[in-house]
Amino acid sequence: MADDIDLWEAHSGWWQEGFTDGADPEYEEQILPLAATLLHGYDRVLDVGTGEGQVARLAASQGSTVVAGIDPTANQVVEAAARGGGPAYARAGADALPFASGAFDAVVACLVFEHIEAVDEAIDEVARVLRPGGRFAFFLNHPLLQTPNSGWIDDHMVDPPEQYWRIGPYLVEDNSIEEVEKDVFIPFIHRPMSRYVNAMSEAGLVLRRMLEPAPPPGFLARASEYREAASIPRLLVLVADKLDLDHT
Repeated sequence: MADDIDLWEAHSGWWQEGFTDGADPEYEEQILPLAATLLHGYDRVLDVGTGEGQVARLAASQGSTVVAGIDPTANQVVEAAARGGGPAYARAGADALPFASGAFDAVVACLVFEHIEAVDEAIDEVARVLRPGGRFAFFLNHPLLQTPNSGWIDDHMVDPPEQYWRIGPYLVEDNSIEEVEKDVFIPFIHRPMSRYVNAMSEAGLVLRRMLEPAPPPGFLARASEYREAASIPRLLVLVADKLDLDHT
């Protein structure tokens, strides 16, 4: 775990420069609009794995009056606080949230849990800090595309040549370090979708909706190699409510 945090500390600038403040079309055209819709009307919001705080700032900008963000990476928390925008930030892991039970109306985790080893504990903590009936907006890189050894295949051994996305061993959980761009190494944990859904169910989080949006136009314009597979989702969003035992 310490080594993973060290990697995030070392490469925090890669995230801050490449995925925030309008730099990334998937965030701008898809992820942030979805987060805005799913968090609208919820007053007390927690952003788990906040990074430099863009989702937390979004929640504050649309009227949530209590917004907190936590991240285990010191460089991210310092940058989030420097960017301001209303939320309060703390350095903490998702498996030990420093908040009282029932403290939040909504929790959001955006492309975070595929980097968390203690997944059951983290989901239990989300359920604990949510009030009964509260919402969990859970954004993941789609597990289908995050399998080990998955990726583009250009097959020129057939006529005509074929291009397709190879799916690796989807059902096998895998913890690996990926070079996401030159000299930038980030830890990833692949799990099948059922692993997350079952952990949520056991924690009392009831799945209400599942979203698998197509890649947005801005991403397809930048990643021309993906256009042939534009019907394959890169994002998975699970929307759950905490079970309200008084109204079941």
